[in-house]
Amino acid sequence: MSKFERLKAAINRQPVDRIPYAFWRHFPEVDRNPVALAQTTLRFHDRYGSDFLKMSPRAGYAVEDWGCVESGTVTPDGHRPCASHAVNSYDDWKKIKPLDIAGSAYGQEVEALIRIVVDRRTDAPVVPTLFSPLTLARKLSGDRLNQDLRERPEAVVDALEAITETLLRFTNLCIDEEAAGIFYAIQAASRRFHTEEEYLRFGEPYDRRILEAAMARAHLVIIHAHGDELMFDQLARLPAHAWNWDSRNTPPTLREGKSKVPGAVIGGLNQFETLKKGQEPEDAQAEANDAIDQTEGIGVIIAPGCVIPPEMSDKSLIELARSLGGTVQLRGIQPG
Repeated sequence: MSKFERLKAAINRQPVDRIPYAFWRHFPEVDRNPVALAQTTLRFHDRYGSDFLKMSPRAGYAVEDWGCVESGTVTPDGHRPCASHAVNSYDDWKKIKPLDIAGSAYGQEVEALIRIVVDRRTDAPVVPTLFSPLTLARKLSGDRLNQDLRERPEAVVDALEAITETLLRFTNLCIDEEAAGIFYAIQAASRRFHTEEEYLRFGEPYDRRILEAAMARAHLVIIHAHGDELMFDQLARLPAHAWNWDSRNTPPTLREGKSKVPGAVIGGLNQFETLKKGQEPEDAQAEANDAIDQTEGIGVIIAPGCVIPPEMSDKSLIELARSLGGTVQLRGIQPG
């Protein structure tokens, strides 16, 4: 099977020639430069032979043109949080207008995508990362978001509309440039941040609009359910081809999640434990075997539950890819 065929079979819950897998991480040392990010992402992909290539941009790209300033401090998972927010008062929500993709940081991510697609040396589909509108509203405003949703919901809704319009433009442009789909990160469907009523009012309608638009044109639309205390039943009803979440650290299990969604489940690996530097490869392989057992090897893509931290175990990833029947490339130095 080609990688496209293998992923399609997993999505349709059909037998595969081998279990598909994918690894991804941030590259904070180069991710402000679209050329360097594309080159480093390709080197990482070629080394481990993933069945899809997930682009991991710097987190600030999605909000900096609205006024957020990215910190210079890199967190353990490889991203930089906002050092200052764009929304610090009710009136600041009025500043959130639809962006011109070409003249924004979103345009730089499209440039990185184009370079990856043009220089692609494998048949792996490429998916850029998008953050959901309500997720971006929190990045823009920080902890004041919940108060604003209660006291001035109309101001936040106008901003959510502008963000959604921007993301729809970005999604369509990426697919125009031969992205296979999107990796759609939803951090807002967690009870840690919102009630179910808040998510269903301020999150789900915008998520559905973007995902439906992507599904109409794309071959690989992945929902990444970020964090813990997930509203998984709500996320399972959204349109997508596959669902990714940190099943080693938060419910549901892969077996339970597979019973709730119509497509493939992606995960099974604990990125902060079994994939960290110095860990024995046998531990990651044991988790992968357990994930395959939970799903009977059908409708599953072995992967981390979230982004692999920079302090990762190259040996574990190499041995795991080999154990799953993948092709690795050991020439040159370890990417990153």
